[in-house]
Amino acid sequence: MVAHTSAPVLITGGARRIGLALAKSFLQRNVPVIIAYRSDYPALAELKDLGAICLQSDFSTHAGIYRFAEQVIEIAPKLRALIHNASAWLAESAAMPPEQVMASMLQIHVYTPYLLNQLLEPCLRGQGQAGADIIHLTDYVVEKGSDKHIAYAASKAALDNMTRSFARKLAPEVKVNAIAPALIMFNPGDDEEYRRQALEKSLMKIAPGEEEMVNLVDYLMNSRYVTGRTHGVDGGRPLR
Repeated sequence: MVAHTSAPVLITGGARRIGLALAKSFLQRNVPVIIAYRSDYPALAELKDLGAICLQSDFSTHAGIYRFAEQVIEIAPKLRALIHNASAWLAESAAMPPEQVMASMLQIHVYTPYLLNQLLEPCLRGQGQAGADIIHLTDYVVEKGSDKHIAYAASKAALDNMTRSFARKLAPEVKVNAIAPALIMFNPGDDEEYRRQALEKSLMKIAPGEEEMVNLVDYLMNSRYVTGRTHGVDGGRPLR
């Protein structure tokens, strides 16, 4: 298990779903946490009560990314880990010009992690061999593409590729890995038919819940050797 450290873990998109589960897991083990959030969520009060530093952020512009990095550096000269969980899931549609869809997906899935990795590099270095981690959350569609979410899949594929480039750049001080999930958890409004169809798409036929992601993040952070790899959490879905 990841033990207490004076350096915090930074999680983008840390106020809901997988990001929230990761934040609470660290906080419950007395690991300091900084989260970036875009909008107000009910879980923010609980996170603050647990001791998280919650920073409202605007990653829709490069200037917003730079401002956020400046805030982090002021608060935390050192970071134990940087977990890129912030994401958006836009489909191509007649309601939005395709170039705008692509620009939005690149902004959150490519420019944001690319710039934050560069800007926060000094906070991650200087903690010894394998002393810090960067984890990119990508998607299983990187392997197979998507006819309805083309820009989304392409941007996540770029993030997946950056995993290997940053692993080369930052080794041996910082390990850089990606996690590529498929279905992890349902939304409250998902009906029974949708759930049945979704479960049929994987070999394991379950929605495993956030703990599956928490356990893998712990494994990656505790490893002193694993870097530059993409780790599928997909129940064998690409094999269907």
